Amino acid sequence: MAVKLEKNVAGRLVPDVVNGRESVPFNGVGGYRPEGRKAAPRIASCVDYPADGDKRVGSLREAFEKVGLADGMVLSTHHHLRNGDAVANAAFDSAAEMGLRDLMWFPSASFPVHANQIEHLDSGVIHHIEGSMNGPLGAYCSAGKMRGLGVLRSHGGRWQAIQDGEVHIDVAVIAAPAADAFGNANGLSGPAACGLLGFALADSIYAEKVIVVTDNLVPFPCLPWQIQGNNVDAVVEVSSIGDPSKIVSGTTRLTQSPDRRRIAELAARFCADAGIMRDGFSFQAGAGGTTLAFAIYLAELMRAQGVTARFARGGSTQHMVEMLDEGLIEYILDGQTFDLDGVRSMREDPRHQDTSPFTSYNFHGKGNFASMVDVAVLGATEVDLEFNGNVVTHSDGRLLHGIGGWQNCLASRCAMLLVPSFRDRIPVIVDEVTTLCGPGELIDVVVTERGIAINPLRQDILDAVAGSELPIRPIEDLKAELDRLCGVPAKPERSDDPVAVVKWVDGTVIDTVWRTG
Repeated sequence: MAVKLEKNVAGRLVPDVVNGRESVPFNGVGGYRPEGRKAAPRIASCVDYPADGDKRVGSLREAFEKVGLADGMVLSTHHHLRNGDAVANAAFDSAAEMGLRDLMWFPSASFPVHANQIEHLDSGVIHHIEGSMNGPLGAYCSAGKMRGLGVLRSHGGRWQAIQDGEVHIDVAVIAAPAADAFGNANGLSGPAACGLLGFALADSIYAEKVIVVTDNLVPFPCLPWQIQGNNVDAVVEVSSIGDPSKIVSGTTRLTQSPDRRRIAELAARFCADAGIMRDGFSFQAGAGGTTLAFAIYLAELMRAQGVTARFARGGSTQHMVEMLDEGLIEYILDGQTFDLDGVRSMREDPRHQDTSPFTSYNFHGKGNFASMVDVAVLGATEVDLEFNGNVVTHSDGRLLHGIGGWQNCLASRCAMLLVPSFRDRIPVIVDEVTTLCGPGELIDVVVTERGIAINPLRQDILDAVAGSELPIRPIEDLKAELDRLCGVPAKPERSDDPVAVVKWVDGTVIDTVWRTG
């Protein structure tokens, strides 16, 4: 099937066919309404499984043979173990030993540790990746070396793709810090405890076959079960599922940069001055250095004004847990966990609630939590004069990282981008983003160390901060200052060869990533 390029409503050229499947171009925010029913795996029968509930097999290879992994199938993994993950690499090493070829890897995210997969891409074991590609894998894809197109989805978009039948997982491999022989599993205990397994939940429900891999086998029942053993076909016990020292995210370090701290402080003050920070409000902040600082400044203002948040969304961190313990937050709705304080608190404190991309982000559901959050604090690699945002590529067009929950959080009542004015003398505010990941109509505020720009579409926010001492400036004014300081960088040269596509939260194609170099 020949691939043709067409313009979507954002004016971006996108392919009409992606990896053999007809694609739908981006139709605008809320412009695409799917029809039909959710996908489902085949009906299973318990008579095909051990009556005593013991589903253990001796190795990953034995598990793959048992579930019938074959050429051309889709194999999924999850990313809760982050750069400490040892299971995804082991899975494809086993597939290579079996002589399998042309597998599609469908990770919820990848990390530099997964550079191991380049060997399997080169040899033909892996045909292509539909998931985030960081570091070496991003460079590999950007160079046009993959045989298929990379597909970049948000966390919610990944659930949507599985649920809607866009991607059918043949075999899911779930790394579990704790599991029993029946397949019940969680991430709360064991040497590789990571908090929760929400990103693997869709895989466990919709995949044809499910394999749980653990280094901490516990007696039945493994409680609480975040993954239900009734969805699991085989359990593999290994010596280690990952390096605990690398499971804790390397990004969860408070920034020491004066500029980044100023950005965080301005963002927190903005929440107060705009009336967002009030009793019963909610917020979502990530685990990056600037957003960690934001949470600290926000906590100071909340104490001073006697404000309590009803809930916080996102990954638990030490700072979030401290706010919970102090009573500044009533509940944490966890999407993932970024440090060991977060894991401990999840294990001990019932005010944590596990969430998954279905409850938090899935656009094809009956509502989701993201739209109920008062303010979401996010980063970006670029933002343009129309407030469009880019999070997946460098300014030169090379793949940098995946989308994560970024697109999904734009549904919040106030989506704020906390960005430095420039990186390596390259302005972050540009005429037009290199890669469109989020439409400007959903990005409300851009906070830099040089000032705060408010989207003109949000007259309510402009009115709320009228008279504030904050440095509110038009985004055009900020860009002009940066152009004087840094000069206007030349537009990146790129080929006309697509190497990946960026999906919007509804499964439509919002932009294309082009081969560089």
